[in-house]
Amino acid sequence: MTGDATSPSLPELLARDHRRLDDLFGRFLAAVGANDLMFVARAMRDFDTALRRHTELEEEHLFPAWPGEKLTPAPGEGDRERLFRELRLEHVQIREVSGMMARLLDEGNDVAGARALAGNLARRWDAHTKREEDKAYPLLSELLDPAGEAAIRDALSGWGLCSPPDPRVRS
Repeated sequence: MTGDATSPSLPELLARDHRRLDDLFGRFLAAVGANDLMFVARAMRDFDTALRRHTELEEEHLFPAWPGEKLTPAPGEGDRERLFRELRLEHVQIREVSGMMARLLDEGNDVAGARALAGNLARRWDAHTKREEDKAYPLLSELLDPAGEAAIRDALSGWGLCSPPDPRVRS
């Protein structure tokens, strides 16, 4: 992995981005709980946009599909290939639920409909991030080339994730 000795590891940076997304989704939930109708749709859009950027970054650099590969099992698929294919499939599912919630709010201000989907999204997201952090991210050192890591670090840096966390701020 590239990066100097003082910079966080790539798995740590990606996990930080998961926590950032957790926070964005939490803002949506808080706005729903407070019945803050002015902020609910914006909070969901913020989460949905960040989620799409995060998953696209992972799919481009960490879990790329082979050309022509579908989300169905390939003959002779190994454990690692299966894990990555399943993570890509989970990305699709999570983006679909998030996108539905954003559309419900943007097109019809349907807070009740978005709230009804929130538990589904939260369960999928929590299980997915745990699986990535526990099973996929430990494999990065053997998979990622320096150019791929640099591209991920550049993107995450643009999102403010490459600097060390402020010790005064609780996660």
